[in-house]
Amino acid sequence: MAEADYVPPKVWQWVKDPDAPLGGMNRPVAGATHETVLPRGEHPFQLYSLGSPNGQKVTILFEELLAAGHSGAEYDAWMINIMEKDQFGSGFVEINPNSKIPALLDCSGPEPFRVFESAAILLHLAEKFGAFIPADAKGRAECLSWLFWQMSNAPSMGGGFGHFYRVAPVKIEYAINRYAMEVKRIFDVADRHLAETRYFAGEGYSIADIAIFTWFRYFHSANAYDGGTEFLDIASYRNVDRWIRELDERTPVQRGLKVNLTMEGYVQERHSAADIDAVMG
Repeated sequence: MAEADYVPPKVWQWVKDPDAPLGGMNRPVAGATHETVLPRGEHPFQLYSLGSPNGQKVTILFEELLAAGHSGAEYDAWMINIMEKDQFGSGFVEINPNSKIPALLDCSGPEPFRVFESAAILLHLAEKFGAFIPADAKGRAECLSWLFWQMSNAPSMGGGFGHFYRVAPVKIEYAINRYAMEVKRIFDVADRHLAETRYFAGEGYSIADIAIFTWFRYFHSANAYDGGTEFLDIASYRNVDRWIRELDERTPVQRGLKVNLTMEGYVQERHSAADIDAVMG
């Protein structure tokens, strides 16, 4: 049946498709599909993640905290390979019932506890160490507003634009145009704001910048979804370009981008300053 002829049924039914995009990992139910035990290291924080934009937010913040002298922010980073469906293992589901990376186990106190969703992890760590979040009420409100602005936009940039532009088996002009328009609107909001301020929450670098940076950098510098960067004319957003280039020069950012990232067959799975430096060359 052609797409134009499709009529939604009264009640949707899930039909498993072995040829579905992304290896059929998407499903309409939650919960574990197999039994696993997550590894545990010796550091105060155990991070279960992947070197994707959402995962990079947390590793960048950890590296920023360590560079700022917060020795209590040492962490072990364990790769969750979503293409191998590690996120559906029982051990990971116990840390994040939503089966999405990143997920964190805070072992710094007498009783370990979980934190999931990238914004929640960033906020938890920023408040715990009193760093990368404004101390005054006005600055904090601005920081959190931009932090959650990013969280609300990620589905449009990834599951929306990314899916229909790159992953969907059929190119649907309406869907691609719909999400291209939204991604460009998001970049325009940021570009206009950064014309007036150095960072998103003012003159101070914060977790809002870290959260926004990883997704924006993917579209700006990594040829998003094999051609999306040119397709969306991301180079035209000059203020975003200035801001991304400035953050790219920060050593902790460079280090955080490398964790849990496969590079020419090398996988940096656990936090080690020497190993990350070796990967960075």
